[in-house]
Amino acid sequence: MSAAALLIAAGVAFLAGAVNSIAGGGSLILFPTLVALGLPSVHANVTNSVAQWPGYIGGIFGFRGEYAGQRGRIGRFGVVAVLGGTVGSVLLLTTPSSAFDVVVPILVLLASLLLAVQPLLTSRLRRADDDARSRDPGWLYVALFLATVYGGYFGGALGVILVGVLGLALHRLKLANALKSVLSAITATVTVVVFGFFGPVHWLVVAVAAPASLLGGFLGARVATRIPARPLRVLIVTFGVAVSIYLFLRG
Repeated sequence: MSAAALLIAAGVAFLAGAVNSIAGGGSLILFPTLVALGLPSVHANVTNSVAQWPGYIGGIFGFRGEYAGQRGRIGRFGVVAVLGGTVGSVLLLTTPSSAFDVVVPILVLLASLLLAVQPLLTSRLRRADDDARSRDPGWLYVALFLATVYGGYFGGALGVILVGVLGLALHRLKLANALKSVLSAITATVTVVVFGFFGPVHWLVVAVAAPASLLGGFLGARVATRIPARPLRVLIVTFGVAVSIYLFLRG
């Protein structure tokens, strides 16, 4: 990859990190950019997952005050995330790349639509925020496993899915958002390990994109309260739908 392409990848990774902090959906920007720069779709997905890992880790620290008394729950959910992330990562590496090329336009479109309805989902969960539950329903573990399998395989808008699942089960939006960051980080860590050893990671891209993503996530968090999320979300959703259409037509 040329120096100019690496510079573009770093710039977009910075933007993706900031977008993840402000509205979510950064993967919908970086993944198609890597494809446009010439990486095969599976290579782009794997490299994107590894490059954005630092941003997920940084997100945990922003919610550290919400984790009081949640050690047992985080441990149980974390085990599910490790299993789901492992299954999803292995599926990506062991199934034909042609299968990923077929399913990825659908996943990009699904992720874009989920991002579009996120405000409605958040509003509904906020109205039920005071109705806290002490026990976790059994279906939650199944849903978290399926969500993290998706996260290991593709991962776009995983945070939106996790907030929805956790919010519906726990009826505590702030806690759901905090746990989302932990589970996203755990799933991403699994993908980094699996893809790092066995996946077609383009490490030169990661070397420039990962620090840029971390910096973008940090600065995005600092300005998140000053930037209107709605116009940014509309832009990302429109871009994601356009990318999915392009991938459909290309396939």
